[in-house]
Amino acid sequence: MKKARLSFAPGLDIEFVDRDRAIQQVLKFAEKGTRFPIVVFGPEGCGKTAWLKQSIEILKNIEFDVIYFNPMRREFFAEVGIESIREKALEIANQMSSEYILAKSIWSVIKFARDVIKLGRKSIAVIVDDAFHLIGSKEASLFIKGLLELIEYPPENYERIVAIAATSEGASKNEIGRHLWAILRPMWNMSKRGFEELYDKVPGSKPRFEDVWLSTSGNPRALSLLYQVEWNINIAVDNLAKMKGIRKFIASLSNEEKEWLSEAIEDPDTLLTKEHIPLLDKLVELNLVIDNIEGCYMLGVVSIFLFYFLCIAVCKEPRGHLNKVAFILILVIIVIDSNFSKAI
Repeated sequence: MKKARLSFAPGLDIEFVDRDRAIQQVLKFAEKGTRFPIVVFGPEGCGKTAWLKQSIEILKNIEFDVIYFNPMRREFFAEVGIESIREKALEIANQMSSEYILAKSIWSVIKFARDVIKLGRKSIAVIVDDAFHLIGSKEASLFIKGLLELIEYPPENYERIVAIAATSEGASKNEIGRHLWAILRPMWNMSKRGFEELYDKVPGSKPRFEDVWLSTSGNPRALSLLYQVEWNINIAVDNLAKMKGIRKFIASLSNEEKEWLSEAIEDPDTLLTKEHIPLLDKLVELNLVIDNIEGCYMLGVVSIFLFYFLCIAVCKEPRGHLNKVAFILILVIIVIDSNFSKAI
């Protein structure tokens, strides 16, 4: 099976690794198709795009026509056996110059899939990656309904449709989950074995693997960010805090909310009270927390860095306490991991 090559950092591509269970899940989807669209959600940088890219290679290898849309990377292509469809997808991709056009283009995905079915193709995969934050949660929910209608009411008979959408945007997950239009599946960071395999592929001198694992919880994007700042944890923390607007977020909190946040850093379950729910919702909007996975709440760290920053800003912890925060979060992951029987 061909392995997808993925951009790890500027000037460095790395071959896909790990996710054996998720790859087997794709093969199961391909056997009979997906009766409902599959919506995969998880923390930013956990490897959803890498998994989808490898899924495309798998599906192409078993003769699926594949339509793929990723507005953040301005990618829209149709790997189908119809030249006119491929050319049209390329034309749309070349026109994706603004957020408005990007958001509008998502509906072309369903139109393309319908056209492919009309032209007699029997096995079709529709894959949408990281698009929902552009169109908003309501529109995302309607798009998923459109995928379901494609499966249930196609223009012609088909054999199999695999429909997958991935998101790290918590609000859209909650909106989609209100309806019976999709199956929600969580994806977490990499396994320790798989993460070590990725770590070994990163060139140059680097910290010990155990230190990197502890600092990132197996989040591949966190590994990339550390690599790009020459493993300087303080720079990585500050860069992420700026990108996510964490200082502004903290400044917007009342003293009472800061106390609650301080408690949540030590024990995320403290967010599960009536008075703390508004704070939980804010954390979900910032993709700092992923909620309601298999009946549990868990920290959805883009990496531990952001909660570490909160620890500094709210709890006034010195920077030397990174490992303490990391350890707390890893314990949370370990406790919850037993509930991931249906996870990707």
